[in-house]
Amino acid sequence: MWRRLGVLDKIRIGLLGLGVVAVPTGLLPWEAAADSLDEIWPLLIFLVAIIVLAELTKEAQVFDAIAARMAVFGRGNYAALFFLCTAFASFITIFLNLDTTAVLLTPVMLALAPKARIAALPLAMTTIWLANTASLLLPVSNLTNLLGMEKIGLDAQEFAGRMWAPQLASIAVTMAFLWAFYWRRGERRDLRYTPPLLEPVADRVLFGAAAAGCLLFIVLLLLKAHVAVAATAAAAIVVVAFLVRARERLTWSLIPWQLIVFVTGLFLVVPTLSRHGLSDLMTWMIGTEGDPYRTAAVGAGLSNAINNLPAYKAVETVIPSTSQDQLLALLAGTNVGPVITPWASLATLLWFESCRRHEVKVPMGRFLLTGTGLAVVGLLATVWALVHVG
Repeated sequence: MWRRLGVLDKIRIGLLGLGVVAVPTGLLPWEAAADSLDEIWPLLIFLVAIIVLAELTKEAQVFDAIAARMAVFGRGNYAALFFLCTAFASFITIFLNLDTTAVLLTPVMLALAPKARIAALPLAMTTIWLANTASLLLPVSNLTNLLGMEKIGLDAQEFAGRMWAPQLASIAVTMAFLWAFYWRRGERRDLRYTPPLLEPVADRVLFGAAAAGCLLFIVLLLLKAHVAVAATAAAAIVVVAFLVRARERLTWSLIPWQLIVFVTGLFLVVPTLSRHGLSDLMTWMIGTEGDPYRTAAVGAGLSNAINNLPAYKAVETVIPSTSQDQLLALLAGTNVGPVITPWASLATLLWFESCRRHEVKVPMGRFLLTGTGLAVVGLLATVWALVHVG
């Protein structure tokens, strides 16, 4: 079984193993470990529920139907399709989490490409860039947001009230980079595309239940329900529908055990390292002036070096809860910044695997260079909006 696991799965299990070993050896006191794990169990419930909801929504062909109708509505005009795709990817990221966009929306968009004779790379880059840069508005948009909510001290509506301007800025910069480097006439094949033929939905009951579940999740968030409660209630509707109509499609593979293992290990390893010198290093890197630009840059740099989740946890530890702007700037760095290296966010790693399965070639040099430009310009615009508008 160990041989069948991928490299990433082995790294996740190894991280959890290191965290577990740290407790009995005394590197991490039992009380600190218990406090850390107590902090994440609602997040793990949310994570499982939202992934199950997203997976079954894809199985019910909701994403396929929307993507196909977008292409039809665009009527062969690339500019119209561009705005529709960016709006769709942004909406899914904001309300259903960036991993949903990277893991589930990417295959839908790539499957649409040959049907409409559209170049696949612009669609692929749209999903991965907006999976990261459109994940600032709501706590549910990105796991880093959820990790920081208690320390930041804002509810979902207050969080959106602070982040709406940074979110608009990051999306606007992303759209400009997408059009300039991947969507404009010189970067794609044709002047126009061929709108695809609409295919009927296989099961209208499942389609309706999945759509209702997603709408319920959004409504519950607007009513200030806890994210774990909202996601669980929405997922329950869709699971019941599949139990009645397609029980065989409910498998254990729906449970994102890899994410559970990774997050649990992260919440044991980072506190351990923080007690043994990591906090001093992070304090030196971000300085003592509370500069939001410097904090965001450190968050982005560490994200591209090691991954945004451990980067966020490592830096957050040394920022006082009273420095709300600095904490929000760190989120900007760890959400908007991880667009340079393939390992900068879990969503990017999963996206690369999806592109490989669909035989979409991603030029690595171009990915790194354009991602660097987006990270620098996008982060400057986002933090400026946070400081001066948000």
